[in-house]
Amino acid sequence: MGFRCGIVGLPNVGKSTLFNALTETQAAQAANYPFCTIEPNVGQVAVPDTRLDKIAAIAKSAKIVPTQLAFVDIAGLVKGASKGEGLGNQFLGNIREVDAIVHVLRCFEDDDIQHVANKVDPIADAEVVETELMLSDLESLEKRVPAAQKRATTGDKEAKVAASVLGQALDLLRDGKPARLVEPKDDEEARVFAQAQLLTAKPVLYVCNVGEEDAANGNDQSAKVFEKAAGEGAKAVVVSAAIESELVAMDPAERQEYLSELGLEETGLARVIRAGYELLGLRTFFTAGPKEARAWTFPAGATAPQAAGEIHSDFEKGFIRAETIAFDDYVALSGEAGAREAGKLRQEGKEYRVQDGDVLLFRFNV
Repeated sequence: MGFRCGIVGLPNVGKSTLFNALTETQAAQAANYPFCTIEPNVGQVAVPDTRLDKIAAIAKSAKIVPTQLAFVDIAGLVKGASKGEGLGNQFLGNIREVDAIVHVLRCFEDDDIQHVANKVDPIADAEVVETELMLSDLESLEKRVPAAQKRATTGDKEAKVAASVLGQALDLLRDGKPARLVEPKDDEEARVFAQAQLLTAKPVLYVCNVGEEDAANGNDQSAKVFEKAAGEGAKAVVVSAAIESELVAMDPAERQEYLSELGLEETGLARVIRAGYELLGLRTFFTAGPKEARAWTFPAGATAPQAAGEIHSDFEKGFIRAETIAFDDYVALSGEAGAREAGKLRQEGKEYRVQDGDVLLFRFNV
């Protein structure tokens, strides 16, 4: 299981440049004018994980297969999108199809790059996009909630649940707050809320696009974005799209040397992925053998059969047990044989909650 992140932002904030750098492609035309991205480009990115390399070396795997992350570069938004202005309808439709929103905000000054508002103000930029998403959700809920409330009076249980949880979302939106702050009281409300597919319910990661000189520590503009994210249940990271573009052309050794010179320990891609994983509650387990070592993404709290289902549905249906080694034990004991000898290879059943870094071998029968 990977996850699909939609990269959004006003025109000319650097989102297509970031997309190109993250996916190491030039699929999106990074041009200095609005609407240079019209159809959403999709890039599959290998998720970097040093644990996978260590496991592969121990297992003497012939092939290494990282898990994948999809980035979708979505057309630039302008004020009035919820009413169809610019590419509004298309923008909102594309947002609906992603799991999380990566909202790129311009936090750098550059007289050569035009800004649609002729000023650099990431908080104002964020509010333009958020307002359009809120207006779209408001329009939807102002029709749906009264209808659900009416049906609830007849004893319709589903309508009663919808009236409760969607009514909470409507109240938040009327207060200028995103629907992701809704707190469903039980699994049934959570299910109905998820089915509503509200745009402002999606997790948000703010990417503060800064100049090269601010890549390590950010600046006053990015600090404001971090404060905003903290207040609304979102995440934020600092990235320099310009630096990421330069890194693409370098070999690994040059890349690390360049990062060190800039006071950076890792690429912007790694920061975005880690923040995205945390935002969506995702974890990684591994499978290893002489043919290949592979990383798999799963939602936190998944049981062993559910994790097995990430490999193939038959693994989940016919699940018997999971032979499990914690990553630290796998490395310390030089693999499966050493872990088995030391009693660190565990037989886990259907109730086991898979842990991040587990090295698993599933036994199943279909």
